[in-house]
Amino acid sequence: MNKIIKIMTMMVMSSMMLSCSLSKSKSLVSMLPESKPMRLTEQQKVFANDNNGFTLNFMKTVNNTDRSGKSFIYSPLSITYVLAMVNDAATGATEKEIEQTLGFHEGGIQAVNEYCKNLIDNLPKVDQKVQLNIANAIFLNQNHILKEEFRQDMHDYYDATAEALDFSSKRAVGVINGWCDKKTNGMIPSILEKVDPNMVSYLLNAIYFKADWTKKFNKKNTKTEFFACEGGGKKLPMMQQKVLIRYVKNNTYAAIDIPYGNELWSMTVLLPEEGKTTDDVINLLAETGWAGDYSRHPMRGAQTYEVDLKLPRFETSSDTDNLDGSLMGLLKKMGITLVFEGTNTEIPNMCDQPAYINMIRQKAKIKVNEEGSEAAAVTASGLLGGSAAGSQRTIPKADFHATRPFVYIINEHSSGIILFVGKFTGM
Repeated sequence: MNKIIKIMTMMVMSSMMLSCSLSKSKSLVSMLPESKPMRLTEQQKVFANDNNGFTLNFMKTVNNTDRSGKSFIYSPLSITYVLAMVNDAATGATEKEIEQTLGFHEGGIQAVNEYCKNLIDNLPKVDQKVQLNIANAIFLNQNHILKEEFRQDMHDYYDATAEALDFSSKRAVGVINGWCDKKTNGMIPSILEKVDPNMVSYLLNAIYFKADWTKKFNKKNTKTEFFACEGGGKKLPMMQQKVLIRYVKNNTYAAIDIPYGNELWSMTVLLPEEGKTTDDVINLLAETGWAGDYSRHPMRGAQTYEVDLKLPRFETSSDTDNLDGSLMGLLKKMGITLVFEGTNTEIPNMCDQPAYINMIRQKAKIKVNEEGSEAAAVTASGLLGGSAAGSQRTIPKADFHATRPFVYIINEHSSGIILFVGKFTGM
């Protein structure tokens, strides 16, 4: 994944002063990041930080719900986009509930739309070495008509053009799944098994991310090693290299930021300390939050270390339909309920009759190898009609061997925005 670190002046000074000593060591790879900020308004900074709160709470809710011990990967940001599109047509308590749960407080439809548009337009431009695409779509039952203001908002703020389909035809599911396949470069080839002819519309978001590590792992150094997991453990391909990297350790976890591309995107990997588990790490993240200004951030207090890094090569796929209660049940636990209730939902401004969400689902996938990371997520909802210091110093050393379950987060540093959250357990 790519470079995700927001660097302060003191850290920049430190990296400059260390450059001389680094050049003397051919085996030491520099992973120190640079800064190239994305521009957010003050209100949008609050949105980004507090939507990260939704993201971390979602990860905790998934983790508490799924006790299978299996690995998972999700993009709560993709869920945010689908619900933000619905929010554009909502009013009253339904709108308030969506905005507050997603971390937008009572910012209002216009402010939420502008925030989503800013991310679509500018987040992919942060680093030209990183491939990022945020896409949205509306597939409309041909028996219904979208309201013009909603149609225009979807076009202006979400780059979504409505396509009318015959929901009673077999072609409809092929068209919708074909969109998913195309927008995720084949990582998520389908999201629906069938199309319900009674649905008014399907709203979809797809996020696709692909990036090389700033410093790739040498495949020659990848060796099969023991990974501790439930059932006694297993053998996995373990990538390894010595790196100069930001590292922090506390009573709950040790963490590093592995940058992508030009270092504004990164994968933050959090390895539980002895006696702790991934549950402890996830619960702590949900409690403390994740702020782009590092006032609340798991890498707060990180310093430059020479780290012997080991990370498994892995792939993970997830589907919210495999969770107890599905995605709808998870969101209800988090406080979004009215949008799913046909009698109480206030979504009058989407089409020619009031609507409510009757189904919502996300599929996600990630591949991590010596080159970098590739990740994608598709979220679909179906709506029914209803009623430091720059002095010379010795660089400290540490081992970071991810040979047991860990938590990882793909994020962008200048904005602090989290794209994907995951847990790898070896299962």
